[in-house]
Amino acid sequence: MKTFSKYISLLVIILLVVGCSEDKVSFSGTGSITGKVVSKGDNVPLENTRVSTNPSSSIVFTDASGDFVINNVAIGTYSVQAQKDGYLSKFESATVTEDNSVNVIFELDVETANNDAPNAPILVTPANNAINQTLTVDLTWVGTDPEDDDLVYQVQILNDQNSDVLNYTDLTDTTLTVSGLDYGIKYFWQVSASDNINDPVLSETFNFKTIEFPSNRVFFTRKINGNNVIFSADSDGNEYQLTSSGSNSWRPRKASNIDKLAFLRSNGGQTQIYTMDLNGSNVAQVTNSISVNGFNLEELDFEWKDDNTKFVYPNFDKLYQINVDGSGLTQIHQTLNANFITEVDWNQFTQRLAIKTNNASGYNVEIYTINNSGTILDYVLQGVNGAAGGLDYSFDGTKLLYTYDVSGNQNTDYRQLNNHIFIYEIATSAVDDISLNKPAGTNDLDPKFSPNEAQVIFVNTSNDGISQKDIVVIDVLITNDRALFLENAKMPDWK
Repeated sequence: MKTFSKYISLLVIILLVVGCSEDKVSFSGTGSITGKVVSKGDNVPLENTRVSTNPSSSIVFTDASGDFVINNVAIGTYSVQAQKDGYLSKFESATVTEDNSVNVIFELDVETANNDAPNAPILVTPANNAINQTLTVDLTWVGTDPEDDDLVYQVQILNDQNSDVLNYTDLTDTTLTVSGLDYGIKYFWQVSASDNINDPVLSETFNFKTIEFPSNRVFFTRKINGNNVIFSADSDGNEYQLTSSGSNSWRPRKASNIDKLAFLRSNGGQTQIYTMDLNGSNVAQVTNSISVNGFNLEELDFEWKDDNTKFVYPNFDKLYQINVDGSGLTQIHQTLNANFITEVDWNQFTQRLAIKTNNASGYNVEIYTINNSGTILDYVLQGVNGAAGGLDYSFDGTKLLYTYDVSGNQNTDYRQLNNHIFIYEIATSAVDDISLNKPAGTNDLDPKFSPNEAQVIFVNTSNDGISQKDIVVIDVLITNDRALFLENAKMPDWK
């Protein structure tokens, strides 16, 4: 009897426990669960979303409209789950009643919905308001993300001179080397960071200023990729390119008391005079209707005149004067023997012009001086065989530099064999040869006085006509003291 009572008590306990289960589903009837799954925010239907229940019933997938139906669900309360790759799963409660349908709507967030944006990048170098930065700068910054997501950066650089914008995209490193900057410019830079999930986050804006352009006094030409390119150099021979190798520019001529450089440039098959600032900016064309022309374009020379307000330049047998702004074109001289004018120099103290002329082959050379009216005053060189050139007045106009091929050689290739540099005294007609210690087999060409006139800068090259040209400096009083200044360089100017 006691044993039977124990079994009855155990059965009652079991029934009570089963009756208290939260997952108990009555089997007395069924209903259905219907619904729709869309993406949160734009309500786009989500197809092929997995929909299931707890307690478990059938597992179904949404159709192209995002709709689903679960039939024959036992009456009771269910937790309905929607799951789709790329989205956060979501649960909704549904109570099923007999022979009825309960509707459930799911709005699913993308799985990155809870992802935090990157932290704002911290700019490191150059420090804000840094000055005297070189033209190649390493920009560095620190980038972090709360979830350690991989970050992609974009750098934007503006300046205070124009509307140019430099953009560097798809950067994964936190250092960017920027080159080709301009002298004396203030640059502003900002970094944005993206985790490809959230909107990009911007850093502060820093600024830095590049070094000022050096006050170089030597200018020269070098051939690059078939074009003449103009450079400047400091006293130590450090070089700075001023014109692009994409254009043919040569024969730089510095103004004496303003920061302007004039030069020759090919333009549409003609040679024109241009000016620019000493850093290569603000290029402006001067000549137009009558170009610079004559024998051998690389031999042609021109000169500033009248306090750097005018130029004088040759066009075959005529010498023209033109204002710096391109106005006032005037012919001021024409040769008497139909020779071409190839070179010209002007002296502000004597108001005299020195001119070198030659025939169409480069010979029958005459070097003479004229006044501003074009009247010939005296001859420096005439009636000789061989080539000559390289005119440059001393500051006071009492001396004139020129070169002459003392071999007297004349040939169809215009090859010069033994060019020496001479200093001509205007008052006495005395001539001093300063190339007596020139290396054998070479030519000294294109001489210019140094600013203090204690030295002469010039080109020395082999007389084979094809070897490299180098710029050399010589002391006027110690003519055996020759020093190499620049390699692979020609057409020097020293102001």
